[in-house]
Amino acid sequence: MGLFDKLKGELIDIIEWLDSSGDTIVYRFERHGNEIKNGAQLTVRESQVAVFINEGELADVFPPGRYELTTQNLPILTTLKGWKYGFNSPFKAEVYFINTKRFPNMKWGTPNVFYIRDKDFGRVSLRAFGTYTFKVSDPVKFIKEIVGTDGDFSTDEISGELRSMIVTRFIDAIGESGLALLDFAQNYKDLSDFCEKKLGEEFVDYGLDITKFLISSISLPEELQKKLDEGTGMNMLGDMNKYSQMKGADAMEKAAGNTGGGGGGIENMMGMAMMQQMMNQQQQNNNSTTQNQNTNVPPPPPVTQYFVSVNGQQAGPFDMNTLQQMITQGQLTKETFVWKQGMQGWLAAGQVPEVAALFGAVPPPPPPPPPQ
Repeated sequence: MGLFDKLKGELIDIIEWLDSSGDTIVYRFERHGNEIKNGAQLTVRESQVAVFINEGELADVFPPGRYELTTQNLPILTTLKGWKYGFNSPFKAEVYFINTKRFPNMKWGTPNVFYIRDKDFGRVSLRAFGTYTFKVSDPVKFIKEIVGTDGDFSTDEISGELRSMIVTRFIDAIGESGLALLDFAQNYKDLSDFCEKKLGEEFVDYGLDITKFLISSISLPEELQKKLDEGTGMNMLGDMNKYSQMKGADAMEKAAGNTGGGGGGIENMMGMAMMQQMMNQQQQNNNSTTQNQNTNVPPPPPVTQYFVSVNGQQAGPFDMNTLQQMITQGQLTKETFVWKQGMQGWLAAGQVPEVAALFGAVPPPPPPPPPQ
């Protein structure tokens, strides 16, 4: 190989970058110590910008196009190098390609729950998730503020900081919105637009532009979501009293389960509670029908009903017939606390004359079978 061929092999004739990664934002053109010669060809493709840096100082910026590198299209570098009358010798400079395309489907989410104060449910913990899209809007600022001398800068290197920024602004937006918890879902777009505007003001300081911000979900704690779903179902049935009775029966089941007892008695109590509620509802319907038929007939006297405490859990109310059945089945004893409207506090069933009288009506246990 002659001297001319060797020299030609050490000089760079073509400067370009083809991105095959899909997530690279900035790429420094690898020269491996080679020099760029006068008249070299620079190719900047669509969604790219090329930035020349001389000894750590930003020089010329090239938008998409094809260029022959001369002193005419390297004015800043020419000044830095002192090429007053042009140059014929090779020169060294760092060339950075900045990817200005949009980077879509970037994930964001709250790493931990955050809390809001809701007018309907009080203090509630939430989590939120979504996506966003960004692009480099100011390549020079992005290199100065973020990239520095990194020669292969990808989205992974900045996504963590952007997520932190997004989560902070999102939580602020939720607080400023003043929306009720149940109104979040129908206002995702407004919240997204508000966050996008707020974030845009901060992204610009990094030389970035957030082009889209989306909220995928704002999720409630599992227990609260379950209760809301149950409440929605009962609302659809139009009977919130039945829902309240059902939850009271659930409380009795849980309380009795803590005592280690069998499930049969609890199931009976739940069944009686639901049956009692249905009987009360039927009685109210019958009373309403009778009153409509003859408004001169006075309403029947109110049914005496007691609430029962099982391991600190309130159940009921139950009428006297139901209490009688509970005593017969051993689910209500004289030591069980009861309460009804008008009583100052809970009392043991044996201390309430009206309830205590029911125990006298319970037959004693049958005698044991005769010996064989």
